[in-house]
Amino acid sequence: MRLYVGCAMWTHPSWQERQPPPSERLRRYAGHCNAVEGNTTFYATPSPATVRSWAEQTDPEFRFVAKLPKSITHERRLFGADAELTAFLEAMAPLGERLHTLWVQLPGSFGPGDLGALARFLPTLPADVRRTVEVRHRAFYDDQRAAAALERVLDRAGAEWTTFDTTVLFSAPASSPAELEARSKKPHLPRRTRALTADPMVRYHGRDDDETTVAGWQPWLPVVADWLRAGRTPTVFVHTPDNASSLRLARRFHDEVRALVPDLEPLPDPAAREPMTLF
Repeated sequence: MRLYVGCAMWTHPSWQERQPPPSERLRRYAGHCNAVEGNTTFYATPSPATVRSWAEQTDPEFRFVAKLPKSITHERRLFGADAELTAFLEAMAPLGERLHTLWVQLPGSFGPGDLGALARFLPTLPADVRRTVEVRHRAFYDDQRAAAALERVLDRAGAEWTTFDTTVLFSAPASSPAELEARSKKPHLPRRTRALTADPMVRYHGRDDDETTVAGWQPWLPVVADWLRAGRTPTVFVHTPDNASSLRLARRFHDEVRALVPDLEPLPDPAAREPMTLF
């Protein structure tokens, strides 16, 4: 029984008093959380050497959720991207089993009329790697027929439907520039708690205030606990507007779920993994 939790990044200036060198930042992060969103791969495919360094900094049990490059999902919109996909998969190969999921994040303009492209694309992904799809077109949330059509496409490919829960972010007017910026970039869509596969994935976005963020994720605790009891292996990523507290909050989310499911495997102990600091 395992719950993967993490953040949208593995380094942030506020996470350590003294920022470790780049070659150690992922290692330090992996001492706190057991998964990370691979958002950087959306903007550029890393070199195999870079990916090998990611593997060297993490234990085999650590998990990456790698976002497909925007050249595939946003520019080509899943058409004629064989070369880009092959290059991306070859670059990710050094991760081995650490590559938990391939994440297909689609633009807000990708609607029900584009499902044929998704249906043709998903089978081209490796069968031995999980795949999840994040849609942002409002019709998939407001129109039951569109949602059912998407679920049929995902079910045939064994793919999950990623939930990006921003309901708390939009629950009240922005109280800071960071919240205002986050609201300008993130989709405002209904919360969705249905899992299609054994590996559901949730991206949860809170607010500046930690307790507001924690209060907002309370509906997820029984959902995730039920998934675990049913034999599923969920992945939950915690975001905040500036992500300064997201590392600590991701661990707190795991602790709150573990209070409901005591058999859940604990997260790594940072004190046991990080070298002592002399003051």
